Formats: sequence, structure tokens, C-alpha cells
Amino acid sequence: MDIAFLMPYLVHFVVLYVSVGVIYLVYKYKSRAATPKLPPGRKGLPYIGETLDYVLASRRGTPEKFVTDRNTKYSSDVFRTSLLGEDMAVFCGAAGNKFLFSGQNKYVTSWWPRPMKKAFLDPSSVDNSSAEESTKLRAYLPSLLKPESLQHYVPVMDRMAKEHLDQHWSPYNQVQVFPLSKKYTFSLACRLFMSVRDREEIEKFAKPFSIATAGLVSVPIDLPGTTFNRAVKAGRVIRQELFALITKKKNELLEKRRTVASDLVDNMLLDGMTEIEIGNKIVGFFIASHDTTSTAITFTVSYLSDYPDVYNKVLEEQMDILRSKGPEEPLRWEDIQKMKYTWCVACEAMRLAPPANGAFREAITDFTYAGYTIPKGWKAFWTVHSTHKNPNYFPDPEKFDPSRFEGNGPAPYTFVPFGGGPRMCPGKEYARLEILTFIHNLVTKFKWEKLNPNEKISYIPSPIPEEGLPIKLQAA
Repeated sequence: MDIAFLMPYLVHFVVLYVSVGVIYLVYKYKSRAATPKLPPGRKGLPYIGETLDYVLASRRGTPEKFVTDRNTKYSSDVFRTSLLGEDMAVFCGAAGNKFLFSGQNKYVTSWWPRPMKKAFLDPSSVDNSSAEESTKLRAYLPSLLKPESLQHYVPVMDRMAKEHLDQHWSPYNQVQVFPLSKKYTFSLACRLFMSVRDREEIEKFAKPFSIATAGLVSVPIDLPGTTFNRAVKAGRVIRQELFALITKKKNELLEKRRTVASDLVDNMLLDGMTEIEIGNKIVGFFIASHDTTSTAITFTVSYLSDYPDVYNKVLEEQMDILRSKGPEEPLRWEDIQKMKYTWCVACEAMRLAPPANGAFREAITDFTYAGYTIPKGWKAFWTVHSTHKNPNYFPDPEKFDPSRFEGNGPAPYTFVPFGGGPRMCPGKEYARLEILTFIHNLVTKFKWEKLNPNEKISYIPSPIPEEGLPIKLQAA
């Protein structure tokens, strides 16, 4: 066959082949350019993602390892994972915290995990946006948590702390700090939020509440025997009890034609909220104020036991306040303001054993951070574990050193047990009063020592001493 005869066909074939190749390369380049550069990381198993890894690290007492391992492997700014069935970007460091705190309603909005909504909120309202629920929740907080309102709580907190210690601590040589601190903070919340004082009625809420909070960070598989399933059932019991109490208070308001609120529930009823709406809000207040504060109290007590020099300085500060008052005179707002060193101790306890791991957000638009694109609909998570034990922010981070919080204290956005920026926890001051009032009464009444200095700590999701922090008591 004459090769010259085939040449035109060969040339056409080569030109066509090269053209197709060029078109393919251009297409691949444009596709790659159009594909967003997602944060580095991995999604883990289908649906479950890396939730089990996170839960296991928490139960071993090292939730920070989940974060630091991925910081090291992927990025110190932001990494990708999948938690609770959601694509998630975990923001790290002070810059990451600042970005999420200041980006509220611009890049992100509040988001509650499905286990939390399913366990605690009424089924008819679980489709409401988390942003809407969070906005409504905060709308009721300013009047409750203004200094002029909080000032009235101090004597009540002081009286209840004294009653609690007399009833649950004084009769015994040994006690477990964690369950008792939970009993105190829960009773106080029932008293201030709902005017509930009866022990049996408080217990009706306390038991299922503990079960439900244990399922806040769990794989959302609703099968018998799972943590999530138990949380959902406990949440149903809580809502039933709350609905009955709210209905009772509503009828009392109507019968007595009262127009002045005696507590938070009354305030919401007088504003025309439904029983379901009020129940959802009250549950939110309990979540924010109960486990976190009792955890802070527990670990403050723990560290005071470990460091006698710190204990002596706290005792001296509190005794000065006690000596300045009459025998039966309760604590006042101005007394709390004098407890500066004691608050430094509590803050250092919260740095080393954060009462909460962080909080979730949802991207409301595509945005870029640290060179990576976070797509709309992705969930974001800021975490205390990228800063609290980071030596760049806290030198010798494992050392217990309350002096870190003296003067100007830590750099902004590094110490974040209460969040920060516009989304700073509005209950921070309430928690401060509750913690300081309790520690004042404890150190002026008792000395103590740990029965197991090597007790293991698990995070479920807050740090919990596995034996409840047993201590031996003696009179101060």
C-alpha cells in the first residue's frame, strides 16, 4: 500500500487526537479550578464518620488528642472531619475562635446537633432552625442576667449553698464531690428558673436530665440500648414533667390574676409563650447552666486539694470576707467582687478541665478561611482543645498556675470556656456567682483530701471523675 496515500488521513488523525487531548486537559483544568479547595482531613466511616474516634478519645480522658493529632497531620488552622453524621470543619487556634465568634450571622449561624434537638426539644419544634431557637433563647436572658437581677441571686445562692452543705456534707466523713455539686447546681436552677423547691419534684427532673445530657455527643442511631436511644427516652420524660409544671403555673397565674413574674417561667407565660415554647427554652437554660457549672466546681475542689499553697491563699481571701460580715449576714454582690484570686483558681481549673468542649455553627454561605473553602451547609466547630493546652498561648500548659489570670490575663480568644465575642455565653456571670458562692462556703467550713489522687477522668461530654471525686472531710 502506498504510504503517501495514507498520509493525509494520518495527519488528520494526529490533529484530531491532539485536539481532543487539549480539550480534555482544558476541561480538567477548568473543573479543578471550579472545585473548591476543601480543608484537609478525612470523613471516616459512612454516616458515623469519625464520631466514634472522638467519643473514644473523650472517654479515655484525652479529647484534645482528637484535635491535636489532626492539627499535626492536616492543618493547624482548620481541618475536615465528619461528626454526628455531618460534614464538619474544625476551626483551631485563637484566630479560628475569633473568626467564628465574630462571623455570627455573616458566615455562620448557631446549630444544634441532632442528638440534642431529638433528646431535648419537643418533636413539633425540631424542624425550627437552631438560629431561631438560639435567638429566642437569648432574648429572655438579658433581664434575667443583668447585674441588678444577679445581685438579688447572691443571698439566695449563699443560703442554698449553706443548706446543701449542712444536709449533704456535714453529716459525713466522706463524700463524692461531683454528684453533690450536680445536686446543688440543679436545685439552684430549679429554684431560680421555676420556683421549684420540693426535693422529690427536683429529682423528677434531675435523673432523666443526667441520662439525656450523656447522649448529647453520641452517634444518632435510635436503636434500643444505644446512648442516643436512652437520651431520647429521657428527654420525653423531661418534657412531660416540664409540661405539667408549666401548665400548673399557668393556671395559678390565671386564678390569682398575677401580673408580676416570680421566676423565668412566669415571665415567659406573661409574655404569651406556649407551654411547648417555654419547655424548649427552660431545657436550653438547664443545659447551659447545670453540667458546666457543677463540673467547674468539682475540678476547682480537686485542684485545691492538689495544691495546699493555692488552697491557703483562697482560704485567706474567703476568711477576710467572712470576718467582715455579721454572724448571720449573707453574701452580697460586693463580696463576690472581692474574690479575685478565687476566680483565678476557678479559671485555671476550667482551662485544664474545660466544662464544655466547644460549640457548633452552620455555614450560611460559602466562605474562605486560611485558604480553604467552607461550603454552605457544612457545620463548623470551635474547640477549647486547640488553645487551652497549647504552649504557644499557655507556657508549660499542664502546670496548674492561677497567676495566668492575674492582671490582663491570657491573650484574647485563647481562654474560651464561655465562648467569646458577640457569642460570649450570656450566663457567664451567673456561673461566676454560683461557683464563687459555693467555694466560699466550702473552704470556710471544711478541709478535705482526695481519697484517690489518681482517679481517671472521662469526658461524657463534660469531664467527669469516674469515681465522683471522693474526698475525706474535716472541719475547717
